[in-house]
Amino acid sequence: MSNTLDSQIEDGCAVLTGYRRTFQAGNNGTINSISDRGTQLPGHREIDKLGQNRDSVYFRDGVRRIDFVLSYERRREFEANLEKAGLELETEDKSESDDRKTYYLKIHAPWEVLATYADVLKIKVPFKASDIPKAREVPLEWLTHPFRLPDNIMRPEPDYFTAPFDKSKVDFFLIDDKDTFFPPSTRNRIVYYILTRCPYYKEDRKEKDKTGINRLLNNGTYTSAYPLHDCKYWKKAQDMQCESERYHLYRYWARFLCFYKEQPLNLIKKYYGEKIGIYFAWLGFYTEMLFFAAVMGVICFVYGVLSYEDNITSKEICDLEIGGRIVMCPLCDKKCSYWKLNSTCLSSWQSHLFDNEGTVFFAIFMGIWVTLFLEFWKRRQARLEYEWDLVDFEEEQQQLQIRPEYELKCTGRRLNRITQEMEPYLPFPSKCARFCLSGATVLFWTCLIVACIMGVIAYRLAVYAAFASVMKDSSTSKIQLVGSLITPQLATSVTASCINFVIILILNFLYEHVAIWITDMEIPKTHLEYENKLTMKMFMFQFVNYYSSCFYVAFFKGQFVGYPGNYTYMFGKWSKLRNEECAPGGCLIELTTQLLIVMAGKQMVGNVQEALLPLLRNWWGSRKGRSHPESTYSRWEQDHDLQNFSQFGLFYEYLEMVIQFGFITLFVASFPLAPLLALFNNILEVRVDAWKFTTQFRRPVAAKSRNIGAWEEILNVVAILSVVTNAFIMAFTSDMIPRLVYLYAYHPGSEATMRGYITNSLSLYNISQIPESNLPEAGENPSWFNSSTITTCSYRDYRYPPGHEKQYTHNMQFWHILAAKLAFIIIMEHVVFVVKFFVAWLIPDVPTEVKARIKRERFLVQEYLHNYEVEKLKMQLSQSFCLSTETASLLPSSPSKHQVLSECI
Repeated sequence: MSNTLDSQIEDGCAVLTGYRRTFQAGNNGTINSISDRGTQLPGHREIDKLGQNRDSVYFRDGVRRIDFVLSYERRREFEANLEKAGLELETEDKSESDDRKTYYLKIHAPWEVLATYADVLKIKVPFKASDIPKAREVPLEWLTHPFRLPDNIMRPEPDYFTAPFDKSKVDFFLIDDKDTFFPPSTRNRIVYYILTRCPYYKEDRKEKDKTGINRLLNNGTYTSAYPLHDCKYWKKAQDMQCESERYHLYRYWARFLCFYKEQPLNLIKKYYGEKIGIYFAWLGFYTEMLFFAAVMGVICFVYGVLSYEDNITSKEICDLEIGGRIVMCPLCDKKCSYWKLNSTCLSSWQSHLFDNEGTVFFAIFMGIWVTLFLEFWKRRQARLEYEWDLVDFEEEQQQLQIRPEYELKCTGRRLNRITQEMEPYLPFPSKCARFCLSGATVLFWTCLIVACIMGVIAYRLAVYAAFASVMKDSSTSKIQLVGSLITPQLATSVTASCINFVIILILNFLYEHVAIWITDMEIPKTHLEYENKLTMKMFMFQFVNYYSSCFYVAFFKGQFVGYPGNYTYMFGKWSKLRNEECAPGGCLIELTTQLLIVMAGKQMVGNVQEALLPLLRNWWGSRKGRSHPESTYSRWEQDHDLQNFSQFGLFYEYLEMVIQFGFITLFVASFPLAPLLALFNNILEVRVDAWKFTTQFRRPVAAKSRNIGAWEEILNVVAILSVVTNAFIMAFTSDMIPRLVYLYAYHPGSEATMRGYITNSLSLYNISQIPESNLPEAGENPSWFNSSTITTCSYRDYRYPPGHEKQYTHNMQFWHILAAKLAFIIIMEHVVFVVKFFVAWLIPDVPTEVKARIKRERFLVQEYLHNYEVEKLKMQLSQSFCLSTETASLLPSSPSKHQVLSECI
């Protein structure tokens, strides 16, 4: 169907003729003068010097609405072809613009054009007022009144039954006024559809690559193309014909003081289109669900604080008679000295805040929460699909949304078996070659990320020795004042996390351009396919980029260390980079530090980019908008000074939230306060995004979308993976399982207690057997270390002591703990997955009420269309009967009216 439509545009542009203006261009390509001011293009209107309200969104006649604006400094054949396609144009001379060099071409789509393309695009329009009663009020509904908005803001349009527009059945639909029948969002979508497909080559030259407004924007023929906002955001429109929806959005939605209010989703959809409406609906729902996760995370954290005094393990570490007497083996070669266990006193207390019995419960809760979030969102999405007429959208639009770039680059043609029309296609060998090149590029950049992470790990191993040497025990050193609070492990973890975050930002900036390039190279057929391919590439990259450091700390650090005399090195012994060990309290506190820095840093950088930078960039335009009088600073100039909303605008918004979703699900067992941080960020994010759309961005071209696209599948994969990662974190990163095994199997005496756990969890090594390469250098040992009295050192592992027949091999307790860890992973995963799938089965994706409404609407559409066709047939028969009666009156005899009607029927 799109090919037929394009050929109609092309034929119309080729057959009809028109006048062209001639411009004298300067060296910089800017138009300096018009050679023939008296000659006008068909449909153009001369510049009106009369005092018109320049804040208006209508042509100078005050009747025709401006549906799109093109600003330019030079142009070609494009405008004449637009007029031949049926659009009406009006030019604002550069002498009337604020900068005295920019022309503005205003575009109006008359009824015939709107009706034609509404028919082609199958746009749904109302045909009957809805007779379905509204939902009953919920008990205690008055409690939600402080969070509600006025009804005229929440429901700006009456509820109608709708059907796809058919130009041949105009009288079937509820058309009171043809000028206002199609809302501005629908009008600008239709005009943009024409702009992207109208050619700009001359009639005698068929150059297929010269098609569409996007190419003209890229080569500088036009500087911008955008639909207009309906008014200023800080005050209502003075023109009574113009809506003030932008003002209402700013007042009730975009201000931060409205953070506790519900979002006017119907008004957002009406003004910006369904695609942007779906995004804000998802973001709002995600934020609401985060509230429950945040509350549970705070409860778990408070439990850790309240059980602070019951932490026997930390008390033993801090006790001078226990932890103060345990001498630990050096944590690195040469530069690290022997140290006492009580030096990790503070970190052991910090670890208990997040590594306690409540953490297991919270990990299981989050596995169930993520399922409830996804299932309830499906139900919410199904309601929006029905209310916004998106139920059958995707099936109808698949053949209509072919990208112009695909049509231009694919010169081959073949018959579409469904539409029985010739359409462009990409040959299979070319598709395979492009796919292989794309895959190789993605693999290369993924390996580059892994290499950067390996570099950060090497930094951790190399710098740890330096921190250990600087922070060594000294009663007179000023660094000791800090060293007592910041251990070498913590200092290394913090600095490495900061460096890793900087690398993440740099790689993101580079890969963003690479991902767009390789996606363009693949030449996706439809806009939906393009978005899905770009989404998968960007998420795969960001997944590795943001989460790889957390995966290292969670699952690799401290797992492959070895023991004194037989340590494991990162690149072999020649590298002298000994693998990192976990503190006696486990690696969970380091994972918490890593997660906090990367997650909080990403949110801070994102908020600065989204709020401060657009504010500074558009400060000059906003100042002019408030200071210039309406008679000198027009509506199209005000919007021209705003920031352009790119086609990837929503993509980056979704990507930011999905990465955040991964942080609060994949590693939430290590940091129960992560949902609380995400909640605070998202409350701000909703209003910042609303503020950007309303005040800083030009009005985006309205687009339809029935769901959040490929992001939904990504969320499902992350949800399943989060169950596995949290189970492994609790088993291998946390110290929970070894403590439970000791409590119920290895504690001395009949009473179950954690006393003696620290001594039990450490193994001994004979100092005299440590190789020379692992010993501290001369002068590195602390003053309290006496080699004649201290003959053994301790290390974190479960091995037989020196002198045992199996010395330095794993003892039975190690295997018991390993078996318990594996059993815990299996049990936790099965429990959570069973609950997840049961909840998913129990909650239907589409509410029963919505299913009934969809069926009723389809029934009514068929019934009313049938009645309409019957009435139309009766009218035709009646007209034919009248004509036959008039003819028969001239004849000697004629049959009766009933006989004629019965014969016709």
